Amino acid sequence: MHSNYFSDNPDLLFHLQNPVLEELSTLREDDFRQAERFPQAPTDFAAALALYVDKLSLLGRLCAEEIAPRASAVDREGAHFEQGKVSYAKDSKENLRLLTEAGLMGVTLPREYGGLNFPCTVYTMMTEMVSRADASLQNLFGLQDIAKTILLFGDEQMRQKYLPRFASGEADGAMALTEPEAGSDLQSVQTSAAPAPDSGLWLLNGHKHFITNGCARIILVLARSEPGSVDGRGLSLFLLENGPGVEIKSIEDKLGLHGSPTCELLFHDAPAQLIGQRRRGLTRYVMSLMNGARLAIAAQAQGIAEAAYRLALEYCGKREQFGKTLRQLAPVSEMLLRMKVNIMAGRSLLYETSRYVDLRDSYEYMNSQNPEASAENRQKEKQLARIAALLTPLSKAFNAEMCNQVCYDSMQCHGGKGYMREQKPEQLYRDARITNIYEGTTQMQVVAAIGGIMQRTLEPMLDEMAALTYSGRLADMASEIAKARKVFNQARSHVEAKADGYFFDLMARRLVAMQTSILIAYIMLRDARNQPDRQALCQCFVDTQLPEINKHSQIIHAAEKIDAAEKEKVLEL
Repeated sequence: MHSNYFSDNPDLLFHLQNPVLEELSTLREDDFRQAERFPQAPTDFAAALALYVDKLSLLGRLCAEEIAPRASAVDREGAHFEQGKVSYAKDSKENLRLLTEAGLMGVTLPREYGGLNFPCTVYTMMTEMVSRADASLQNLFGLQDIAKTILLFGDEQMRQKYLPRFASGEADGAMALTEPEAGSDLQSVQTSAAPAPDSGLWLLNGHKHFITNGCARIILVLARSEPGSVDGRGLSLFLLENGPGVEIKSIEDKLGLHGSPTCELLFHDAPAQLIGQRRRGLTRYVMSLMNGARLAIAAQAQGIAEAAYRLALEYCGKREQFGKTLRQLAPVSEMLLRMKVNIMAGRSLLYETSRYVDLRDSYEYMNSQNPEASAENRQKEKQLARIAALLTPLSKAFNAEMCNQVCYDSMQCHGGKGYMREQKPEQLYRDARITNIYEGTTQMQVVAAIGGIMQRTLEPMLDEMAALTYSGRLADMASEIAKARKVFNQARSHVEAKADGYFFDLMARRLVAMQTSILIAYIMLRDARNQPDRQALCQCFVDTQLPEINKHSQIIHAAEKIDAAEKEKVLEL
C-alpha cells in the first residue's frame, strides 16, 4: 500500500515546480506583502513553495492511509435518504472530519476569510489526489468553487458572512443548475425568482434535479428573475441556505460515486439572496462557475485514471500466464504503455490549464479590487480569460475520455477478476463513467471549445512554444509537430470555407481533437526540453497521436456537402 499520494507521484512535483508558479504566488501574495498582515503567510516564493509541499504531503498521506482504504466501504454503503433528509456514509463523514481538521476546506480562499490563499494549481493537485483515493469524496471536498463564486461576485457583506464558514468546514456547497427540461440547455431554466416584499430577498419556486451534494448548507441557484423572458438574459444567480422552502424529494440510485448524494430539489418560496447583478446569472456567473467545475472534473478524471493504471500495473507485474508475468506479454505491455502515456499527457494539459486559470483569476480579482486598474492589466485579464475559457473544455474532454479508456483497459488487464465487485477496477470503471457526462458532456465541451479554436485563441501560445530552441531528438519531434500543425490549419481553413453550418458542426469534434493533440504535444515537448528524461514520454505521444491528426484531416477534406436530411433517413432505418 502506498503511504503518500503526493510523494509517490513525481509527476505532481514536476508540475508544481513549473516556473509560472512563482509568478502565480507573487500575484496571490500581493508581492509577499501579505506576510505583514498574516503571520502564517510566506515571505518569499521559497517559503510559499515549502508551504504548498507541506499541505500536499499532508493530504497525500491522508489519501493513502485513511481515505483510500475506506473507499470500498463508502461505495457499498453509499449516501442515505430518509424522511427528506440526506446523510453521508459513515466513512465519508470521517474523511470529511479529517480534511477539516487538516485545514483543507478553504484552500483557495483569501486569508482574511480564513482560507489558505493557495493557487488553483495546488488545489487541482489536491483534487487529483482525493479523486485517486475516493472519487465520490472529491464531489464533497471539491465543491469549494461555490465559495470562490461568492468571493468573486458577491458583495463584501456576503463574503464576510459565508466564506469563513466554508474555510472552517462548517458550510459546504452545491450548485443547482440542471432541471428536468433544462440539462445542457441552461438558458431554458424555468425555476422562478420573485422579489420578496420589504426584505431585500427573493423567493424561489421550481424544480432542480441531478444536483451533486444537493443536501449542502449553501446552494447557488440559477433562476429566472425577469418575468416573460425566454433566454439566458433573463436568468440571475442566487444564494440559498438549505432550510425552509427547500425540499429534498429524493436522491438518485446511480451507477457510481455512491458516496456522493445526487439530489432532486423542490423550492417552495425559498428565501434567497441575489449574487451580483440581475440578468448576468448565466452569461457571467455560471459560465465562470462552469469553467471551475470543468477543471475540477478533469482533475477528478485524472485521479481515477491514476488509480486504475496503478492497479493494472501492479496486477500485471504479479499475475503469471504461460510462464511470464502479464506485463511481459507484448499486447498487455502495449496497453499499459498507452495508459501511462495518456495519463501523463492529460496531466500536462490539466496543469497547463490550471496555471492559466490561476493567472486569469489573479488578474480578475486584482482588477476588481482596484477601480483604477491600468488598461494593460484589464487587457491582460481579457486575454487570459479567453485562453482559460478554451483550455478548460479541452482539458475536461480529453481527461474524461482518457479516464474512461484507462479504466476500461485496467479492467481488461485484470481479466475476469476485474469484473467482480470485490475488486477495485470494477468500482473505478463505474465511477469513471460520469466524468464525460456531468458538468457538460464531451459533446458539449466541443461546442464550448470550437469557437475559440476557430478564432485562433491558442496561436500565440503555440507560437511561443514552437519558437523555443530544440536540439537532437527534440528538434525532430518539433518538426513533426509543426507539420501536424500545418495539416490542422489547412483542415480548419477548409471547414471555414465550406460555409455550411451542418458540416461545421459535424467536423467540430475532429477539429477539437486535432487542436488538443497539437497543444499537448507542444506542452510535452517544452517540458521534455526542461527535463530530458521526459523525451521518451513525448516521443510516445507524438508517435501515437499525430497520425490521428492526418486521419481527421483526410476525413474533413474528403467529405462532400453533407445533407442533414439524408443523415436522418439513415438513422430511421
